Amino acid sequence: MKQIINKILLLSVGVLTLASCSDFLEKEPLSNVSPETFFTESTHLEAYCNNMHTLFPTHAGTNGTLGRFTADQGTDNMVGRSQIDNFLMRRIQVPSSGSYGSFGTIRTINMFLQRTEENLKNGTLADNAVNRHYIGEMYFFRAYVYYSFLTTYGDMPIVTEVLDELDYAARTEANKRQPRNVVARFILEDLDKAIERLQNKGSEPTANRRVNRQVAQLFKSRVALFEGTFEKYHAGTARVPDRNSGWPGAAMDYNSDFVYDNAAEVNFFLDEAIKSAQEVISFRPLDENDKYFDLYNQTNIGSLDAMSDVLLARMFSEDAKYMNPIIGATHGITNSNIDRYPAGFGGVGGGNTGYTRSLVNTFLMKNGLPIYADNSGYQGDVTIAEALADRDERISGSIAKEGDYVYNGVSFYMPWVGTSGSVNGTSTGYAPRLGFVRDDAIDYNSPGSTQLPLFRVAEAYINYVEADYEIDGSLSSDGANYWKTLRRRAGVSDDIDATNAATDLSREEDLAKYSGSSLVDVVLYNIRRERRCELYATDGLRMDDLYRWRSLDMMKNTFFYGFNYWGHYASLYDQIYGDGTHGSGASVAGVSPESDGDHWKLAWNIDLAANGYTFDPANYLSPLSYDVFRLACTTEGDISTTVVYQNPDWPVTAGEYSLTSN
Repeated sequence: MKQIINKILLLSVGVLTLASCSDFLEKEPLSNVSPETFFTESTHLEAYCNNMHTLFPTHAGTNGTLGRFTADQGTDNMVGRSQIDNFLMRRIQVPSSGSYGSFGTIRTINMFLQRTEENLKNGTLADNAVNRHYIGEMYFFRAYVYYSFLTTYGDMPIVTEVLDELDYAARTEANKRQPRNVVARFILEDLDKAIERLQNKGSEPTANRRVNRQVAQLFKSRVALFEGTFEKYHAGTARVPDRNSGWPGAAMDYNSDFVYDNAAEVNFFLDEAIKSAQEVISFRPLDENDKYFDLYNQTNIGSLDAMSDVLLARMFSEDAKYMNPIIGATHGITNSNIDRYPAGFGGVGGGNTGYTRSLVNTFLMKNGLPIYADNSGYQGDVTIAEALADRDERISGSIAKEGDYVYNGVSFYMPWVGTSGSVNGTSTGYAPRLGFVRDDAIDYNSPGSTQLPLFRVAEAYINYVEADYEIDGSLSSDGANYWKTLRRRAGVSDDIDATNAATDLSREEDLAKYSGSSLVDVVLYNIRRERRCELYATDGLRMDDLYRWRSLDMMKNTFFYGFNYWGHYASLYDQIYGDGTHGSGASVAGVSPESDGDHWKLAWNIDLAANGYTFDPANYLSPLSYDVFRLACTTEGDISTTVVYQNPDWPVTAGEYSLTSN
């Protein structure tokens, strides 16, 4: 059964304000423009589409912060200075409102699609490639917003048309949720409509600055891979729409005819992920000479666009007065006790964030072996430079370390992990260096123009590899070759078999070695390893990956760790911030005591995380806010008659915790 609800929720009555195309803004306001005079020219369509591009991530932020390089903060990849509430019991509550806030954007998109279709039919809008492209963009953005709904809530209402005035009964009907696989199929259908209309990268209007066909194909592979693996690994739980597994939607009369075949749905989505990824790869193969670090330090948008990996990037420009703090943040050197540092050296900041030991240790040696394997050549992690020596190039140049030049004649001496002083320290000791540019004209408080990749071909490669293996537990020749391409570009041996043979899951810190309570096989784990290593910088997909793989079931009293403080850096802090005696600098550093081990135990001094992190499985799906239920009752005001069901293990009442939390 597939029920498309052609109405709009009452919650979404706002219209996005147009914020681009200055000549258009000089015309009548949108509220005063009739359908007969609007949506009839390419400039009208462009203005709407330009506004939608603001949905994409940005590097914008305050001085000393790292923009999109913190996309994975709050996961096992990167942590800040506070606890991660999503990994703690009784920290997430049912909100009172807000779950469907993004339907304002859906309403705007639906109005655009409805009016342009009408005007194409009546001849007031020309049916040409440019206009079709803009319409394709809007189908893409509807899929983009709905994907956010899917990853957050699973089942959702599907809304495709605008109804300007809704009575209560109509609003109630519009709020009925559709099963998650139906929502995912709807997203793929929207992306197919986008792909049909969008032009190729470099051919679209304002070349390289807009959503293009390959972006939509890549995003389709992302959606399909997410849904296929989510349904695979959450099978048998109430989080998939199987009425035999406690799915709450089964209790609703409007789902009485719904039939679900888990295996068929999983295979459908994985197959779609493979096909869409292949379209991207065929159009724009990766050039192995385009290095990973260089994706993130470009200050000229043309140089970034020319790299084979980039399908779409966000432009920053001094001329456009659209700048970001990235370069300055990587130039941060603390002024705290600076006179005690050796001449020409300093403590390097890190934007109040940092990578975890788990992430760093996941990266292979250049010879393709895990760091713990015999003859790997790993030098240990007493210093950060030693830890990164002869490692995968995606990490070896991406963390501040000994030998790195920083700013104004000063080089790295140690990571600044304190919370005082003139710059934001690093919260783990592993300070991000992606985005660094050697330019002494840009100080800590100065803006720069670091460009931001938004969609990358490399994701298509790893999407293909993962979906290929997930289908039947084996890799095709194409899948293996695509995996090897990613490794070679990272300066890592492409001997996949040697890596698999040397992998010992008992020695891996990565949460992704689990799905549910079971260890995955070493090949699948190493594919997940590859994905983690490729997509950690700005892609922001780590939490979605852990959720879809169901990799957090085994997070019980789990601690995250930072750099090795007590093995070497303690003596430096003792000299500069203490009295020279062992451990005297630790209070300034704020690190965990030596009795907890050499490595900084993160969040050690936060009471809420004193026993480590334990994940509540209810958090795999967020709770819907109370207002969703209150505004969708067949008897107005009687919450017991709501047509909306809550996600598994969550109550309806605002302010309450999950039913499974202790």
